[in-house]
Amino acid sequence: MLKDTNLGDLEGTTWLISGGGGFIGSYFLDLLSVCNERVFRRPCRVLCIDNFRTGLAARVRHLADKEHFHFLQADITKPVTILGDVHYIIHAAGIASPPIYRQFPLETIAVNVTGLNNLLELALTKDIKSFLFFSSSEIYGDPSPENIPTPEDYKGNVSCTGPRACYDESKRLGETLAVSYFRQYRLPVKIVRPFNIYGPGLHPEDRRVLPDFSRGALLEKKIRLFSDGTPTRSFCYIRDGLAGFLAVLISDYNGEAFNIGNDQEISMLELARLVAEMVGGVEIEFQQSPEGDYLTDNPRRRCPDLTKARTLLGYRPQVSLEAGLRRMLAWYRDIYPGGVRA
Repeated sequence: MLKDTNLGDLEGTTWLISGGGGFIGSYFLDLLSVCNERVFRRPCRVLCIDNFRTGLAARVRHLADKEHFHFLQADITKPVTILGDVHYIIHAAGIASPPIYRQFPLETIAVNVTGLNNLLELALTKDIKSFLFFSSSEIYGDPSPENIPTPEDYKGNVSCTGPRACYDESKRLGETLAVSYFRQYRLPVKIVRPFNIYGPGLHPEDRRVLPDFSRGALLEKKIRLFSDGTPTRSFCYIRDGLAGFLAVLISDYNGEAFNIGNDQEISMLELARLVAEMVGGVEIEFQQSPEGDYLTDNPRRRCPDLTKARTLLGYRPQVSLEAGLRRMLAWYRDIYPGGVRA
């Protein structure tokens, strides 16, 4: 993953990662731990900030005794004070599951806007080499058919008042903040727009589609579809996602946004059938969601145009959906080794 990187630029640096107890943030921590042990001659210092509102302390417990790792249980929406140098900042904190961010709209806005602004202000006081803001493919809203796959210059079709607006619009404002700090202060900020990153470690109670399908298939032998099955998504395995995120972080494309994902588009019904086939003996049924707002402003299609990332970064996702799902389901089976619970 780092084979084309000048490791001398990364060795001995200090990294600050918000949301390290979350799915993506924890993978960054694990990657840096492996690099410290096996790759870097001079280890990195790694600082993790998380209030563990949605992140899990258990996810990073194995790193608690690592010499160069430091954990601060704090709310990133409050002002941040960090002593010493900071060279790389990754703002991965946030509430990304639609059912959860609809439940906590103000908290969602705060971490995406106020939390980001606090870290950007901190970055101005440090000798920052790069700052990575995790935006979202949701900033595109429900793209018109001619904009599928969706390029970075598509301006979006987003409701500013609907039940998903707290997430979509705060991510859009976050991008405005990030680019404004670049333009005004030349802060080396980059933006990634992930498209449905998944893999082992994605909590089965996350309430997004893949954890829901996997959990239902393994525990109840039943997958419930809360739509007609025709909406599509494009899923990117965490290893491919992490490679793309790092490529953006260490690039010179300051003030730029990049789609990171996999452009293999699949309908929800096809996805349900794929998971059912892999698990075996699974029934698929259509139901109405108990959440009244479940389908409101729900994008019909989601697929990234990866031309920019491929051309400028050499980004090439390699893990097929089938291969990634097998790995994810194997991890879920370890959590629920007995299958259906009483």
